[in-house]
Amino acid sequence: MLDKSERYLIVGLGLLGGKYALELTKAGFHVDGINRSEKHLQYALDKGYIRSGKTHDFEDLVAQADHIIFGLYPTTLLEWFGTYGRRIKPGCIFTDVSGVKTGLVGPIQEMCPPGVEFIPSHPMAGRETSSVEHAAEVNFGPANFIITPTPKNTPRAIVWITELAQVLGFRHISTLTVEEHDRMIGYVSQLCHAIAVSLMCANDNAALCEYTGDSFRDLTRIARINETMWSELFLWNKDNLIAEIDQFEGALGQLRAALAAGDRAGLEEMFRLSTRRRAMFDKKLPD
Repeated sequence: MLDKSERYLIVGLGLLGGKYALELTKAGFHVDGINRSEKHLQYALDKGYIRSGKTHDFEDLVAQADHIIFGLYPTTLLEWFGTYGRRIKPGCIFTDVSGVKTGLVGPIQEMCPPGVEFIPSHPMAGRETSSVEHAAEVNFGPANFIITPTPKNTPRAIVWITELAQVLGFRHISTLTVEEHDRMIGYVSQLCHAIAVSLMCANDNAALCEYTGDSFRDLTRIARINETMWSELFLWNKDNLIAEIDQFEGALGQLRAALAAGDRAGLEEMFRLSTRRRAMFDKKLPD
């Protein structure tokens, strides 16, 4: 298992970065942090998520780290690495939490100094809330952890990231290529957020809280959204997301056509198909 004498550095103490820091510290690892916000850094220090941290002049923390977890948006990660990546010491293996991999993984791996390795991964455990103050609310146990290795990755790095996911508490760990990951995420995550946002924007529904039931609340829970992060993720993965929106529009159009034609049999067939697929999905969900 992971060597507890090694030092971990979290760059970006947001929701997921904060949760990584919390779980690694609880497991007995030395964890430091770098964060832009002094307030959020101080929160992580006060709560004992990290042993030390800085908002600037942090090159020493970078140089001392045996492993780094980047909790940054893709654009910010590229900018950060271009400035400070050369400070990472040989032997360091690091990862990220980014929800999109195409356009990120290749450039970062190309910029890695000799002896430094980037093994990309994606913990699918976000919430509608954000920031380190909510990190303790995140539950990694039932969530999926996806590793997206490339031919540049070594067996050592894949073992490390797998063991890291286990220490963090993930019970379901899988591997996809970068391209497979981004196609999948376009459907199971980004399309869902696009639908939720569209539902809230389609109607001036401020007064509907007086009348709605669980259906509307469940469907729109994720419409309370971090506009900076999600606009970036949507645009970085726009080709996959547009394809999924087109596919969804086709299914919605089929339902509309059945309604317009008074086709009860057509509606019932769609409902039966939906029920069967949801039942199969439920059987495969992690405990």
